[in-house]
Amino acid sequence: MSTLKVDGIRSNGDTSGNDAITLADNNTCTANITNRSNRNKIVNGAMRLSQRGTTFSPTAQNQIYTLDRFEHVTTTGVNGDCTVTQSTDSPDGFLNSYKVTPDSDDTPSAGGNVTIRYQAEGQDLQDLAYGTSSAKSITLSFYAKTASANSGDQYALTLFYARNDGTTKTILKSFTPTSTWQRFSFTIAGDTDANYGIRNDNETGITITWVLAAGPNDITSAMDTWTVDGGYFRGVTGHDNFMDNTSNEFYLTGVQLEVGSVATDFEHKLFTEDQAQCHRYYYQIAPPVAESLIGDSLNYDTSDHMTLRFPVEMRIEPSFICSDFSNAFRIYGSSGGRNVSTLSVNTGVGSTKCILIECSGGTNGSQNFVRIYNANSGVYATIAADAEI
Repeated sequence: MSTLKVDGIRSNGDTSGNDAITLADNNTCTANITNRSNRNKIVNGAMRLSQRGTTFSPTAQNQIYTLDRFEHVTTTGVNGDCTVTQSTDSPDGFLNSYKVTPDSDDTPSAGGNVTIRYQAEGQDLQDLAYGTSSAKSITLSFYAKTASANSGDQYALTLFYARNDGTTKTILKSFTPTSTWQRFSFTIAGDTDANYGIRNDNETGITITWVLAAGPNDITSAMDTWTVDGGYFRGVTGHDNFMDNTSNEFYLTGVQLEVGSVATDFEHKLFTEDQAQCHRYYYQIAPPVAESLIGDSLNYDTSDHMTLRFPVEMRIEPSFICSDFSNAFRIYGSSGGRNVSTLSVNTGVGSTKCILIECSGGTNGSQNFVRIYNANSGVYATIAADAEI
């Protein structure tokens, strides 16, 4: 039997100088594997989750979450009047995309920007080792396309990272999508500045922003390395105005942020994995449909009380979102049923793991259950917990 003895294995076409497999003297090896599981630091990058609805209508300077974890953000100086939808137009291998189109024309002035924003927690980014000599490169990739009306227009990608001292550094790149789906990727060297690292908590560590419209005050040269710039939304010289035509469209999906200098295949997660990660930031307690069950309650001191445990621990103690209109909810139980317009939460006993929902009235000692009941102009009640960044 013949034995091949080598120290490493690499491709003939390799230009990096790195081995694909490195062998040690003790007959073990280290492999340079890129398609590892759990490598994508983006939640809902395939745009499958949209708990708040499938169509949104931001106007003026609205800053609202739309599809889970993604925001439509407009700043002063432009009217961001748009329609955002969870679209089924997507590249092969994907089911959904984020679609935005202007509902009215506008030209940004001063620092007016229309953007799509994503924010990641700092504590999930500590493996990047920013602020050390071992700081790692990251690669951001995504799929994008436009309508024919704005095919070939130039837009911008900005990344900010929040440093331990409260300041930020910026990367600014331009990209030019067309009316055909294409994948874009950007590799960014790690920041070895020994004075600072990425903040290590549950607040924003890295912000990714797709800038579609930018005012003249915010258009500048590209920034290919981490630069102190104040955390402003930016456009690169030559930036086009997405808001100049109501026929313009922008689609986004397959967003992936990973360690390393290679854009690997998009990591498709199980639906339940994406769902659980989204629930850390926003949890729809019951879908807004007729008869949707919220939970069981116990009435004491003529007030119904219902403890709701979240499926995953939320980022912070959440705010309670609940509709308020005539007969929105119904409470059924041993003493009959009654309609109520809204529910409240006891803020003194809440946590990142559960909340206590209350509603005054009813019969002391009765055991009940609560559900969504009536619609307001065809729309049923929203009840949710919000812990977004």
